[in-house]
Amino acid sequence: MPELPDIVVYIEALEQRILGQTLEGVRIVSPFLLRTATPPVSGAAGKRVTRLHRLGKRICIGLEDGLWLVLHLMIAGRLHWRARGAKISPPRGLAAFDFPAGTLLWTEVGSQKRASLHIVAGEDGLRALDPGGIEVLGSDVSRFAAALLSANHTLKRALTDPRLFSGIGNAYSDEILFEARLSPLALTQKLTVPEIKSLFEAARSTLIRWTERLRAEAGKKFPENVTAFREGMAVHGRYKQPCPRCNSKIQRIRYASNETNYCPACQTGGKLLADRALSRLLREDWPKTAEELG
Repeated sequence: MPELPDIVVYIEALEQRILGQTLEGVRIVSPFLLRTATPPVSGAAGKRVTRLHRLGKRICIGLEDGLWLVLHLMIAGRLHWRARGAKISPPRGLAAFDFPAGTLLWTEVGSQKRASLHIVAGEDGLRALDPGGIEVLGSDVSRFAAALLSANHTLKRALTDPRLFSGIGNAYSDEILFEARLSPLALTQKLTVPEIKSLFEAARSTLIRWTERLRAEAGKKFPENVTAFREGMAVHGRYKQPCPRCNSKIQRIRYASNETNYCPACQTGGKLLADRALSRLLREDWPKTAEELG
């Protein structure tokens, strides 16, 4: 699932291409994509793009008259910038947004069709879609601690809960926990003050570093290689590969389609975490659907 760094770079690329442009039309071919009936999608045609905004892991395209197109890519959704009027190719193609300068294509790999488009009116409509998590990059350590300690979750669950923290998902939570040298199964309310501070600093530095890296990789091109598994990540997606810090083998714990990667030497005092449905503890503390990770 594209997370904060990916969404920021997407939005920056879109600002260069569609800000100030008139949306000529929206073509939707997937009946599962549009999740709202009013305002109608036809009402977006002919309106100029006035601003772009990130809402957690959502891309919000603001149009004239207070109309918003809210795109949630979910796990397998991706955006592509193509020549004006580009064809939507099934089965991956979901929709197209046509502008004078080109067409924004929206695709999704797989058959689960989790990606969603909401069309809402005004700031109130936009706020209704906000899970409420704080922006780590706009926060201080005290506010971060208050959100973290508001419930007793595992660190993995807390970091990926959009009601607590905005824009952090499976991939970057692994990287944050590695940098902070903390176990993904550590309970939030058992953390010490130094550990909370370390986690806060790791979250900020990880999100900033990867945003800058992805921005540099994209350059002036539209970001086409958005993936959860990046070359240069310390632990995420690197099962059985050497830890870049201590050379121990990276381990993983799995639950359904979710996977957590960690270094036992750096994060768990050498202890291997149970890989039987993430153990009872994590199983009970994990969201039941992918939408809960949104």
